[in-house]
Amino acid sequence: MNRNELRKRWQVEEAKGFRGWDFSYLTGRMAEEELPWDYETSVKSLMDGDTVMLDMGTGGGEFLLSLSPPPGRTYATESYPPNYELCRAKLLAYGIEVKFVEDDDVLPFEDGLFDLVINRHESFSPREVSRILKPGGVFVTQQVGGMNNRELSRFLLGEGAMTTPADFGLAQTAEALEKAGFMVLDRQECFPQLRFKDVGALVFFAKIIEWEFAGFSVDRCLERLLELHEAAERDGEVTSREHRFFILARKPFM
Repeated sequence: MNRNELRKRWQVEEAKGFRGWDFSYLTGRMAEEELPWDYETSVKSLMDGDTVMLDMGTGGGEFLLSLSPPPGRTYATESYPPNYELCRAKLLAYGIEVKFVEDDDVLPFEDGLFDLVINRHESFSPREVSRILKPGGVFVTQQVGGMNNRELSRFLLGEGAMTTPADFGLAQTAEALEKAGFMVLDRQECFPQLRFKDVGALVFFAKIIEWEFAGFSVDRCLERLLELHEAAERDGEVTSREHRFFILARKPFM
């Protein structure tokens, strides 16, 4: 396949729409190395029928619904307008109230409302999370660290395409939570591999993850994409290094 044919094929991937936070379109074309912790299991172990809980940055609500959370006692926030509208249409039928949030420091909830606050890949203010948790309440978060896909982003776009600071990681975040009064009960960090079976899958991914691939387009990155295509043809995949960390913290009872 020549460069013009590849370019046209990749432009089709670039133009595809995306809703919620569902990457099932890339099933069989993208694979993430398993993490050493299980975020879902950790969250479920803290839930029961009486739990008043909040899912921060719920995306399309897919993960939250997979937990079968207690109706009437579950809330979600979302800051991306298309996902917020999607969740309003979908989650209310399950007894889940959805709030639009623009400022991490101003959450639209009363003091001490929640037994459990969960957060997967969403920014947060430790002091504001503490405010809305009951004494003894638990905060569970899995975050994307500052080294996530940084090498691949630099290869495609040069320096400056990543908006997340490179030093954002476990140590910095755990310290911020402790300064806000939390007891950090569990902390883990890892740098797993992300594998793309074809460059078209990478194009689809990079167009969505705009905070790591700012300014990405097929035309702008064509020469680099062609290099990666050659590598995929030779090695069977293109790889990237991710960065994840996990924290489970409790607000003191008094």
